[in-house]
Amino acid sequence: MARVKSRDTQPERIVRRVLTQLGYRYRLHRSDIPGKPDIAFIGRRKAIFVHGCFWHGHDCKRGARAPKDNAAYWSAKIARNRERDRDTLTALTALGWRSLIVWECELRAVDRLAGRLADCLGD
Repeated sequence: MARVKSRDTQPERIVRRVLTQLGYRYRLHRSDIPGKPDIAFIGRRKAIFVHGCFWHGHDCKRGARAPKDNAAYWSAKIARNRERDRDTLTALTALGWRSLIVWECELRAVDRLAGRLADCLGD
């Protein structure tokens, strides 16, 4: 568990590389924004969260896998993460921000990811 990082993860770096190739400038981990988004576009009022499928309970193959050891702890932890994510998105929407969640499993198709990011950030 000590090796699990919360910032500058490989999925996050892939998204940042795609954004840079698209020509966007961004800020990282702004603590003055609810939820401390992984990537923030202050002027556009848009936030991008890069979620690991397991840690945030995505419905893909990796996210649906449940640990056999200490199962009650892990299911409660993932449920708390999902609730916190929901509260964060609600708070951002109330402040007039739009947000995008990029799941770890979506990073395999970089072209599709680039299109999705461009659609989100285009005004």
